[in-house]
Amino acid sequence: MRLWIALHLPRLPLEVFCPRWSADQCTVVLEQERVVAMSALAQQAGVQLGMRRGGALMLLPHAQFQQRAPQLELEAQQAVALALLQFTPQLALVEEASLLLDVGASLRLFGGPLALCRRVRSSLRALGFSATLGCAPTARGAWLLARSGGGRALKMASLLGRIDGLHVSVLPPARPYLAWLEGIGCLTLGQLRQLPRPGLQRRCGRALLDMLDDAAGMRPELYQWLQPPASFRARIELFDRVEQTSALLFGVQRLLQQLTGWLTAHQFAVERVRLLLEHERGRQAGPPTVIEVVLAEPTWRDAHLLRLLKERLGRQELDAPVIGLCLEAPQVQPMAPPSESLFPEPGGSKEDWQRLLEVLTARLGAENVLQAAPLADYRPEHANQWVSVQQKIRAPDARAQLPPDVPALPRPAWLLAQPIALLMREHRPYYGSPLKIISAGERIEAGWWQSLQTRDYFMAEGADHAHYWLYRERPSGGDPAQARWYLHGFFA
Repeated sequence: MRLWIALHLPRLPLEVFCPRWSADQCTVVLEQERVVAMSALAQQAGVQLGMRRGGALMLLPHAQFQQRAPQLELEAQQAVALALLQFTPQLALVEEASLLLDVGASLRLFGGPLALCRRVRSSLRALGFSATLGCAPTARGAWLLARSGGGRALKMASLLGRIDGLHVSVLPPARPYLAWLEGIGCLTLGQLRQLPRPGLQRRCGRALLDMLDDAAGMRPELYQWLQPPASFRARIELFDRVEQTSALLFGVQRLLQQLTGWLTAHQFAVERVRLLLEHERGRQAGPPTVIEVVLAEPTWRDAHLLRLLKERLGRQELDAPVIGLCLEAPQVQPMAPPSESLFPEPGGSKEDWQRLLEVLTARLGAENVLQAAPLADYRPEHANQWVSVQQKIRAPDARAQLPPDVPALPRPAWLLAQPIALLMREHRPYYGSPLKIISAGERIEAGWWQSLQTRDYFMAEGADHAHYWLYRERPSGGDPAQARWYLHGFFA
């Protein structure tokens, strides 16, 4: 199914200074000393489009007056396009602050046109921009619907019926000839399409006819698709000094939307992200505060990354107000295909477990979430160490493993930090009750490079049927009477 989604950003000159998620302020945008955009509060105060600066200043003397910034608008339009790459790789920037998305191949993935349009609108809200959305079988037809307030026309017949009722001023090539068109009574696109084509081309040029043919599907439409950058680095400027980390979440969400689009376009998954909180510049400039999140399992989902960064921001103390945010993805890898398992694994998948560890690490700190890492050492107290879950664990050296012909004895679930010396009663080691040896011995001789340990380990059972792990230390003189017994662990 051939389908296009067009987005028009009518409030872009204002929202580059005052995004939707920011506090409503009296903001007026000027171009050549005339008002081209204003906030809702300024409009309620009587400011109108085309009003001179002096008139707006009389109505709102304390309003924030900004000069229109075409470069900021272009950067914002590119940021929106980068975020929307998560829905289709075929995306183009067109005239009058608009974007075109060829979503015909994405409909089944996102659940149809209505569900896809809802997803696109949700992404735009997260980015902080207002948009009108048009959906049609042709790119120019979708663009015309978006420019005229939005709407959907999934069939060509309904599209032609919708665009025939639009005013001719919606077409840029027709605007220089509005007076002539109104003079001959041609006010809508339907009436314009009924005019003789040769005469209309001589009078208004070929561009007007080409745009009409594009909208009606009578001419192939060619666009230059947006190419995402090779590496990701996105930045936004905050329009106020922020002293509470909770107020940064809207900006972080906007950056993560762009990251998701970039990852999807490249078919990457991110392993590590870095968020930089920028502070004052100039003489009082200081280094940015760096928040780094290392993922145990690569991901491209913005919801999971937002949850991790929210936890980290909740624990972060700001030394100075924040005036800008920058997000980087220094470590990525190719996206792994989804699991082909028919039934879900009991207790959740490996990815669910890794995400739980990542949330705990972000909430408690990497130094407080530990995992066991085996070491190449025969001595039980040195055969394991506790390291952060973010640290990669290498497999133990094969030389430290038991020979294949030696049966491995069980190890206790709980190993004491310091062995407990045991008393001897009735020629048996005593711990609450006389202990009965119930296993063959396991001899360990190791540690000659530090302190030599010569021990014989046994399993023992007490009167309460609990099982203990004991060892008998063999003295250097070899006299069994001098051997002492120690308790080193408990079996579950």
